[in-house]
This record gives sequence, C-alpha cells and structure tokens, in this order.
Amino acid sequence: MRKAIAGLRWTSLRLRLVVVFALVALTAAVSASGIAYWLNREAVLTRTQDAALGDFKQEMQNRAAALPKDPTPEELKRTAELMANSSPGYSVLLVDEQAGGRTVIGSSDLDSFTLEDVPASLREAVDDRQEVTAGNDVEYHVYWQRTKPRGDPYLVAGTRIIGGGPTGYMLKSLAQERDDLNSLAWSLGIATALALLGSALLAQAAATTVLKPVQRLGDAARRLGEGQLDTRLHVSGTDELADLSRTFNRTAEALEKKVADMSAREESSRRFVADMSHELRTPLTALTAVTEVLEEEVEGLDPMIAPAVNLVVSETRRLNDLVENLMEVTRFDAGTARLVLDEVDVADQVTACIDARAWLDAVELDAERGIVAPLDPRRLDVILANLIGNALKHGGSPVRVSVRTLENELVIEVRDHGPGIPEDVLPHVFDRFYKASASRPRSDGSGLGLSIAMENAHIHGGDITASNSPEGGAVFVLRLPMDTSGLTGEGGVR
Repeated sequence: MRKAIAGLRWTSLRLRLVVVFALVALTAAVSASGIAYWLNREAVLTRTQDAALGDFKQEMQNRAAALPKDPTPEELKRTAELMANSSPGYSVLLVDEQAGGRTVIGSSDLDSFTLEDVPASLREAVDDRQEVTAGNDVEYHVYWQRTKPRGDPYLVAGTRIIGGGPTGYMLKSLAQERDDLNSLAWSLGIATALALLGSALLAQAAATTVLKPVQRLGDAARRLGEGQLDTRLHVSGTDELADLSRTFNRTAEALEKKVADMSAREESSRRFVADMSHELRTPLTALTAVTEVLEEEVEGLDPMIAPAVNLVVSETRRLNDLVENLMEVTRFDAGTARLVLDEVDVADQVTACIDARAWLDAVELDAERGIVAPLDPRRLDVILANLIGNALKHGGSPVRVSVRTLENELVIEVRDHGPGIPEDVLPHVFDRFYKASASRPRSDGSGLGLSIAMENAHIHGGDITASNSPEGGAVFVLRLPMDTSGLTGEGGVR
C-alpha cells in the first residue's frame, strides 16, 4: 500500500499521465455534453414553443375573432375555455377594452392564469400598434416570453385581433420539457463520469505499458549504481524504449569492462608496490645495520666525510620509514588490515607514545587517568605518533594533547602553537603524498603519515578533523567510538 501511494506522488510520471488523460477526457466530455445539451434544449423548447404559438394564433383567428363587439365576461370565458380545450396544454386569457374604459376579462382557468402573470413588457409589446408598410403587412404581431412566475418555467404569449377584438394571452407550462432536459443532463453527466473513468483506466493502461520499461530501466540503473555491473535489460521490440534499453546495455557493458580494466590495473599497482616494498626491506635492513655502525663511528671520521655519513644515515632511515608506510598503505588498499583490540588505558598509551619518542619536554599532556577504551594499541600509537610528530615538526611548541570522553566517544585533541594551516591546505592535509611546500620548509616525512593516521582512525570506526584555533595554531581532533560492537577484530575485544 505504501509503495502504491509512493508511486502516485505528485512528481510521478504515472500520476501526471493519468491526470492529463483525465483532464483531456473531461474537457472533451464536458464540451460535447454541453453542446449536446444546448442543442437539445433549443430543439425541445423551440419545437414546443412553435407548436403552442401556432396553435394559439390559429385559435385567436378562428374563435376570438368571431366574438361579437363588446362581448360579455361569460362569452370571453367560454371562448377562452374552448381555445384551451381545443389543444390541451396551455391556459388562455382574453381581455376586451370596451366603451367607457371598461375592461372585461375571460380566463380558461382564472385560478392559475391572471393578468398579473403576464409581464408588463409583454403587454406593452402586444398593445403596440405598428404602422402597415411594405415590410410590415399587419398592425399587431404575436409576442412571447419565457418566465418563472411561481418558480416553474412557463411560456407566455399574446396578440390582438386585427380590425378590432379582444387581446389574447396564452400561458403554457414548460415543466415537462424541463424534466426531460434534466433527465438529459443527468444522462450526459453520467456519460461524462463514465468517460472520465474510462480515460483514467485507459491512461493507467497506457502508463503501465509505457512506464513499465522505464521503471525496469530505472531499477537496472539503480543496481548498476550500487555496483552490480553485470546488470542487463531484456530487450524486445523496435520502439524508442527498446533503443534506450539497448543503449543502456551497451553502456553497462562498456562500464563493466572499463571498471574491470581499472581494477586489474589497480591490483597490479598494489601488487607492484607491495612486492617492491617487500624486496626493498632486505637491502634496507642491511643498509640500516651499516648506517648504525657508521653513525657510531662518525665522531672519529674525517670532518669532510662526517656530513656525508650523517646524510646517508638520515636518508636511509627516511627510506626505511617510507617503505614501512608504503607496506601499511598497501595493506589498507588491499583490505587486509585488521584490528587487534584490547582494553587500553588511554592516558598510559599516550604517555608511552610520547616517552618512546623522547617528546616529554615538548608535549603537555592533559589526560584523566582511568579512561579505558577497546582499541588497537599499535594502531593508536601510529595515530598519536603521526599527529604529535606533525605538530612538533610543522607547528610550534609546546604541543598540547588532551584526552576526554564525550557522548560515548573518545576524543583526543592535539594542538600546537605554530602559524596554523593555510586555508587552501586544510582540505588536503590527509591526502597521500601531499606536502604544502609553498608554505612550509622541506619536510623529512613521506607525505603518508597523516593519511595512515586517518586510515587507522577509520578502521576503528572513527575520524580525524583538522582546523585552526582562534588563538593560533593547528588543532587535530581524533574521535573514536567507545562501543566497538560493530567492529571486527583479531583477538582481544570483539
């Protein structure tokens, strides 16, 4: 149910298609029904009106014209009844103006038709004597008007006898015609509703036919975006949607091939770096041993040779660190890096890291004892060594390290008192091999330290952020979760 409702959201193409079909059908049906109703209404009313007026005019000529001069009310009444009875369906009112201003009225039904029921404008038109001309051969004409004297529709007509005689008025009810037209309106309304329903069903069928391939294409694109590069569409037909599906299949095939080639090259590159690093370790081990011996004897060497020996020693150590870092990066890229979790007293761990590197005089530690968290001690040491070492090299002493917990999170902040990090460098400080050479002197590092620290934070489920303090200096904040239930480790805490 929820899926169906979601499929009919206002931005849904299916809903818009149904609405457009419905609006077009509604417009067409209402227009056709309106025209049909108007034509039928005019035809029915005109037919009824013409028949009644023709009969009334004939009766006025045959019966009213035969009345004597100055007829009595009884004669007028009897003539009106005869006129009404000769063609049932309307009432007749005869009015005679006699000598002395006396008005005599005779009605076929005085209770239902009186002179007050005749509109004043109609009486004036009937009494208006016109001049006989070439275009008008009679003095008086038949005039009519549709009214609703008591809320019901009526046809009122009137005329006078040419050459002298009573004035006659006719009142015909149009209730039957109204009922017939109402029935027609109901029928047209039902037909319009059925047309609207039919158009909605037709639109739904059309939408299903047209949009189902589009939906399949959308699902396939979604799976492709999720990494299922073997996704393909079944293609049938020769229409535009079939061409679109074929294009999608060709695109997916090309993308799968390209990703496979890139993955193969990436795997080859990782294997090369790993193999190279592994092969370098053996000669580096020998070189390191030799440089350690040379370093011990440097004081007894020729002063011209001693600087070269110191350079060889420092560069050998730097190369050894680079190889170790490359091997660590390779493990992260290959997904083989694993946590070995243990319950760690964070303050003791930070103190041990600082003490092992003889940084006690340059680092201020603000760490409460007793904060124990499930961490990988070796990887935490790598993170701290990189953050503190980076602060000492590129920042300014003293470097302050503070440890606290915040909402089930371990927060370790490393802050220096140097010039800070340039704004254009901040987004790249954790990039591999990135060095802000334009703003800092040449570094002895490999450009991998902060990147490895970030990878070690991520494998713990945490993160590292870099910013500048308002008081000056750079601030690196390490956040690690205290709850490691979602992490997978080797030994220690799982």
